[in-house]
Amino acid sequence: MIVKFGLAPAAGEWAGTVKIGPWRLEVGVPTAVRLATSPWLAPRLDGHSLDTRFGTVHFAWKDAGGMLEMRCAPCSVEIPALGTQPIQVEGLVATVRRDGNTLAGTIAATPRNAGADAVIQGQWEGRLAPKGLQLSADIKDAPIARWYAVLAPDLPELQRARIGGTLALRGHIALPEATFAVIPTVSQFTVEGLGTEAMLGARTSCGAPSKLANDSWLTRAVIAAEDQRFFTHPGYDLTEIVASIDNNQKDGQTKRGGSTLTQQLAKMLVTGSDRTAERKLRELLYAVEMEQTLGKARILQLYLDNAPWGGNLCGAEAAARRYFKRSARNLEPAQAVWLAAMLHKPQAVLEQWRRDGRIDPDRTKWVAESVRGISRNQRESLLKGVAAARFTAPEAVP
Repeated sequence: MIVKFGLAPAAGEWAGTVKIGPWRLEVGVPTAVRLATSPWLAPRLDGHSLDTRFGTVHFAWKDAGGMLEMRCAPCSVEIPALGTQPIQVEGLVATVRRDGNTLAGTIAATPRNAGADAVIQGQWEGRLAPKGLQLSADIKDAPIARWYAVLAPDLPELQRARIGGTLALRGHIALPEATFAVIPTVSQFTVEGLGTEAMLGARTSCGAPSKLANDSWLTRAVIAAEDQRFFTHPGYDLTEIVASIDNNQKDGQTKRGGSTLTQQLAKMLVTGSDRTAERKLRELLYAVEMEQTLGKARILQLYLDNAPWGGNLCGAEAAARRYFKRSARNLEPAQAVWLAAMLHKPQAVLEQWRRDGRIDPDRTKWVAESVRGISRNQRESLLKGVAAARFTAPEAVP
C-alpha cells in the first residue's frame, strides 16, 4: 500500500505499469526514476533484478563512482530502421547517476565471446520532467565489423566477409512518445570476400534483357522513383535513411523506404525480402561490395532486368511488352513514368490499375517532376502526358 500510494502518478504525470511480486501497479515514471536513483535507495537495489520487455535487468551499485549499473544479458532491442523484429544483443550495460532532474551515464554493448577491447561504448544524458524524459546518446566511433558482431553475430557472411570502416552514432529519443532521431557517421566502409564479382556475367530469369541506356526515359524514371542519388552514393544513402526514419514516425506507418537501388538488387538476388534486422544487415554488406565489384552501370542493368512489376512479372523488357506492347527502349515518356511509379508497390499498384483504370496520380506526378537531365519543355510535356495518361489495364495472366 505504501508503494502503491507513494508511486501513484500525479495528475498529468507520465504513467507506467510495473510488476511487484503478484501485483501490477500503475506508477508515475518520473517519480519512480527519481526514487530508484536516489542516494538512499539505489545502493539497496544492488543484487536485485527486474523483468522488462527488453529482458531481465540486473542492478549493481558502484560505490566508488556513486552510480547504479543496469545489465541486460541477453537483451532484446528494437531498431525500427532495421526491420519490424527486435534483435538480440548479447550484453548491454548502462550506468546512471542523477543530479536533480539531470541524468547521465555510460552505455556499452558487448559482442558474444569478446574481450573488453571489443565493446561498443558511449555516453548518454537525459532531462527528467513530469510528462516525459528527453535522452541523448553519443556512441563512440567503432569498427563496422564490431557493430556487426554485436547486432548480428550469427550472420553466415561474417565468416568470410572482410569488413572495413568505422561507424559512430548520435541519437536523441523522447519518452513516452518514443520519437527519435539518429545521426550516423560512416567512414571508409568496405566489404570484400562475398563473391559478388560473379554477378558481372549473371543472366536474368525474367526474359530478354532490356539493354537500356542511362539516358533512356525508363532508366531516368526508375532512378527518379527509387534512388535519386544513385550515381553518387556508395551503395547506401545516409541522407535517405535519416529522412525515412524521421518521416516514418509521423503517423506510425512506414511510407518512405531508405533502400538504394543497389540494396534492392541485393534483396532480389541474394537476401530475400524478410522484414528482419538480419536481412537488412546482410543486404547492406552485399550492396557495399557490389558497388566495388560491379560498378554503377552493371548494377543499374541488373536492377532493370530483375525488378518486379506485379503479377509474377519481372524485368523492364517483359513489363514494357506485357503492359504497353512495345520494347522498353521505345516506351513513350508517360509510359516510362507509369512503369517506374509501379515499383513502389508493384502488386498493389497493378491491382489498382485493373480496378480503377489508373494508378496513383500523385506518385506518377512526383516521379515525372523528379526526372533529371531533361529540358524545361520536355518536363512540361511529360507532366501533361502523365496527367492525361489513361492506359488500358492488363488482363490477369492465368
